[in-house]
Amino acid sequence: MTVPALEIAGLTKVYGSFRALDGVDLTVPEGSVFGFLGPNGAGKTTTLRILTGLAHATAGSAKVFGTDVAVTGNDVRARIGFLPDVPGFYDWMTAEEFLHFAGSLFGIEGSVLTERATALLDLAGLADVKSKIGGYSRGMKQRLGVAQALINAPSLLMLDEPTSALDPIGRKEMLDMIASLAGRTTVFFSTHILSDVERVCDTVAILDRGKVVAQAPIDDLKSRYGAQKIVVEVTHGVAQLAARFSAEAWTSAVERENHSVILTVNDIDAARTAIPGVIASEGLGLVRVEGGEVSLEEVFVELVGGER
Repeated sequence: MTVPALEIAGLTKVYGSFRALDGVDLTVPEGSVFGFLGPNGAGKTTTLRILTGLAHATAGSAKVFGTDVAVTGNDVRARIGFLPDVPGFYDWMTAEEFLHFAGSLFGIEGSVLTERATALLDLAGLADVKSKIGGYSRGMKQRLGVAQALINAPSLLMLDEPTSALDPIGRKEMLDMIASLAGRTTVFFSTHILSDVERVCDTVAILDRGKVVAQAPIDDLKSRYGAQKIVVEVTHGVAQLAARFSAEAWTSAVERENHSVILTVNDIDAARTAIPGVIASEGLGLVRVEGGEVSLEEVFVELVGGER
């Protein structure tokens, strides 16, 4: 039986009267790219700090490859790579010098370190950059941070909000780098940017107010929690059709897009029965009716979008 990369049970962290984590249960399969979602202040960073040994839990347990992080030794820590939300660098070093320094802390040396640093600089798109780190953009520093976190060839890579302060180009470069790691190591990716998760992750957990409110593969999460959508395309009369659908009890939202009406429905069976009759009664020509895709954002809002 395969041991999960991460296994968290009843994890609780209390600061005075504030419960940053409140009985978190979580399992991260080995080899997955796992999205750890939640609004700011949900407890994502606190969880990562406990997993990396930078903080201690008030109660509960957290295991990395079957070993409790509260008692883990250097053997398990050597299998972990970590990129904090605000990584620090020595600005007077080059990227190559920094990776050699990071590798030396793990006892890696000689040709092994040189080959590994060269490969990671290429992965990070920094192989031809010879300038000092102090002159790097935020995106370049984040990619270097991931390369540093991979220098020890970890079995588990934990990333805390790696794209939160990046511009669109920097975000794309970072996500491309993360996507390239799929199947090579387990990636535990903390973020509040939902589009990033949809692009690179296969499984997600949603954290809200210190509790996990959902955990599942993304497609399963969408089908389980997302409202049903139906796209209706007609030859003409989109405005009148949208107005008619808005009055139906089985619709919760109606949007117009070119010659289509996008319906968010709360009773899929009633919608399927009524739609053909509505179109016929309005005297409109039907082009297509098909299921619409529910976004992860809509699922997220449904689960945590109440009063903050």
